[in-house]
Amino acid sequence: MREEAEYWFKEALNELELAKRLLELNYLNYTCFHSHQAVEKALKALIIQRLRVIPPKTHNLIELAERLREGGLPTNEVMDDLKDLNPHYLVSRYPDAANGVPSEVYSRRVAESCVIMATRVIEWIRRLLTP
Repeated sequence: MREEAEYWFKEALNELELAKRLLELNYLNYTCFHSHQAVEKALKALIIQRLRVIPPKTHNLIELAERLREGGLPTNEVMDDLKDLNPHYLVSRYPDAANGVPSEVYSRRVAESCVIMATRVIEWIRRLLTP
């Protein structure tokens, strides 16, 4: 694996581990945020490795997936998860995006779902990263 892609993917795994620990501590909104971050960083690793380009400076998971699709990688398998995770970049942290206090509007069910989705996407990416 290219060194830069490896760095991004390792950081993605760290973000996923953090999300799991935050779930244990009942920091539900930040569980969702770090689930999003894990997927974002893993997608950027995949862009670097498979497309051989610098990933776009965006937090939009759909945009990153579109870049992969344009590069010939089908993303249908994970697109629903990406769509569900995408809003948590903002909603999990900002009261105006959450229509309330983010730490009060998140449920355990949503946080657990974010970790499951992030894990699924990262495993999909891991398969595409390894020869």
